[in-house]
Amino acid sequence: MTKLSVKNIKGETVKDITLDSKIWNIEVNDDALKKMIRLQLDSMRQGTRKTKNRSEVSGGGRKPWKQKGTGRARQGSIRATQWRGGGIPLGVNPRDYGFKINRKERSLALKTALTYKAKEKALMVVDKLDLKTLKTKEATNILETLKLSGKTLFVTSNENENLYMATRNLGNVLVLMAQEVNCYDILNADNLVVEEEAINVIEEALK
Repeated sequence: MTKLSVKNIKGETVKDITLDSKIWNIEVNDDALKKMIRLQLDSMRQGTRKTKNRSEVSGGGRKPWKQKGTGRARQGSIRATQWRGGGIPLGVNPRDYGFKINRKERSLALKTALTYKAKEKALMVVDKLDLKTLKTKEATNILETLKLSGKTLFVTSNENENLYMATRNLGNVLVLMAQEVNCYDILNADNLVVEEEAINVIEEALK
């Protein structure tokens, strides 16, 4: 089991918490983590690019000249692939770049990402992320109080509208609920700040 201090938004230590070592301190699996991140990035690709083949290009229905007697090579359509303005041979078509990963591999990848943050001492647990207002100034004060620099990922146990609205204009801050935690956002952040109740939600989901 791994012990970690729980702080409040004033930066004061209020108690200690014991993390499940089967989730926060496992033998990392970089292959599973790399595969999961590639899945996330590939799933964000639109895949809407498209070229037209010779049957889709408008025009070219009439044979440009007769088959024989002109001295030129025989042609069937001015929209054949060798013509300027003709169809594109073997062109790209809309496609889905996503692929499937089984549930155990997804779970292993997420545990690996969480373990990396815990080992790098980039994990912080706070009792509550309650903000009284929607003002960005209050969010920046919390970042300064907790001495958080760089990209920060806040993980809440439920919808925290005040925190979300207060950090929306901060390009280096992201707020997710515990159910939305993913490998890419965890590794993309320099600091992982998790509510105490969100720890329980994450551990319950990964058991």
